[in-house]
Amino acid sequence: MVSALKNITCRFLAIALMMLPFQTGQAKMIGMDQVNSAAAAQVDRNVVLSHLSRSQVVNELQTLGVDAQAAKDRVAAMTDDEVSALAGKINAVPAGGDGLIALILVVFFIWYFAFRR
Repeated sequence: MVSALKNITCRFLAIALMMLPFQTGQAKMIGMDQVNSAAAAQVDRNVVLSHLSRSQVVNELQTLGVDAQAAKDRVAAMTDDEVSALAGKINAVPAGGDGLIALILVVFFIWYFAFRR
C-alpha cells in the first residue's frame, strides 16, 4: 500500500513538473526610442515647472486668481503629449524677448488643458 502511494505520488509530481514551464521570466531589450521618449517627457515637464517657479509667473497667476501650487499640480496631471506641446511653445519664444508672451502661453495652456475636460 505504501509503495503504491509513493508510486502514484511520484508519477503525479513528474507529470506536474513536465506541464509547468521552467522559465517564466523573459528579458528583452528596449529600444532607444522608448528610453528617449521617457527622458524627453521628463525634460519637458521640468521646463514647464521651472517656468512656473519664476516670480513673474507666480505674480501673474496670483493676479488671475490661480494658486501657483495648483498650477504645478495641473502640470503634473497633464499627459506627456500635452506637456511636450506646452514646452515646445515655451521654447519657441525668442530668448531675451518679451517674457510676457511666455507667461501668457504658460497660463493659457494650463487653463486650456485643465478646463477642457
